[in-house]
Amino acid sequence: MSGTPSPSSPGRDHPGERAAADPVRLLEIRDTPLSVDEVFAAVGDTAAGGTALFVGTVRSHDNGADVEGLGYSAHPTAEAEMRRIAEKVIADFPVRALAAVHRVGDLRIGDLAVVVAVSCPHRGEAFEACRKLIDDLKHEVPIWKHQTFSDGTEEWVGA
Repeated sequence: MSGTPSPSSPGRDHPGERAAADPVRLLEIRDTPLSVDEVFAAVGDTAAGGTALFVGTVRSHDNGADVEGLGYSAHPTAEAEMRRIAEKVIADFPVRALAAVHRVGDLRIGDLAVVVAVSCPHRGEAFEACRKLIDDLKHEVPIWKHQTFSDGTEEWVGA
């Protein structure tokens, strides 16, 4: 038997089973190092039974080439686009709390590039909402990556 009440069960009528009134706790684009602890703390909610967190890091390779470094730049509308995407996720899932931060500027291998988290009443909802949040941020927010490779070549991604 699942621990999740069916949509018709009385448990779904409890306020903790629904989205919070204002679940957006943190949405920022920063030129300073990101903190997993800060994002995780931002989505803490006593009505949440599940919290999903995704951390995107700068990796040492891409498409078979060694990455030496990269830089992110963002359009001035990027934070507004992040909010639009967050609101779409909130409309589709019973989000108790949501947070997302993305780094801009020059980053080194291993640096955190993006951290997103979502808390929901149940784990399945949290996983799905977090996946939608990061996927939509990656595809729709105007943030561009400029990679430099060890062979001296470079590439813009998302531009």
